[in-house]
Amino acid sequence: MHCAKHRVWILALGVVLSGCGGTRPTKYYVIDVPVAAPAQPTTKFPITLIVARPITSHLYRDDRIVYGSGDVQLGTYEFERWAQSPADMIQDLLINSLRATGQYVAVARPGTNTRGDYVIRTNLRQFYEVDHPDLVARFSLQLEVYDNKVGAKSWGTFYSHDEPVAEKTVVSVVEALDKNVRAGMQQLTTELSQHFASNPPEAASGQ
Repeated sequence: MHCAKHRVWILALGVVLSGCGGTRPTKYYVIDVPVAAPAQPTTKFPITLIVARPITSHLYRDDRIVYGSGDVQLGTYEFERWAQSPADMIQDLLINSLRATGQYVAVARPGTNTRGDYVIRTNLRQFYEVDHPDLVARFSLQLEVYDNKVGAKSWGTFYSHDEPVAEKTVVSVVEALDKNVRAGMQQLTTELSQHFASNPPEAASGQ
């Protein structure tokens, strides 16, 4: 597994350490999940989706990379960080993945001028390195669809997977998380498409 293949970018910035006069680089990591759009979507839905920022722990609203031995004890790296918080990153990646399908009139964030027919709400439950009993990158995301016309949840699904990590390095963990998120986005966007195909939505409300 190589960084270039999975488009995992690492940026290093010098940070002055107080009291010692030296410097230690702070490394920032970015996960990028490119999704190739089909030439012609097999099914197009006449609806607009609004993708909300994930509900999550304060750990994933910060930029520090999280590690732990399980669900009970978690910690964070000080000099190994995300370029943006996991909450913002997952929102961006989900929006890009849904747009790339070409199946929706529009996919936007809350607060834009776009009026949504459905709101996609997510709960980012896990996004961290696990080192016991096995070294894995754990990612789990709950997704729910809310119908604005009726003001209620209409459907939901869940992705959870532990991706094996090649070696005990932060770069390897990020590469494994990249692969895990890539698979998760593919599964969630496919299941959402299947839901709307089985439950054809009405015409879009417009923008």
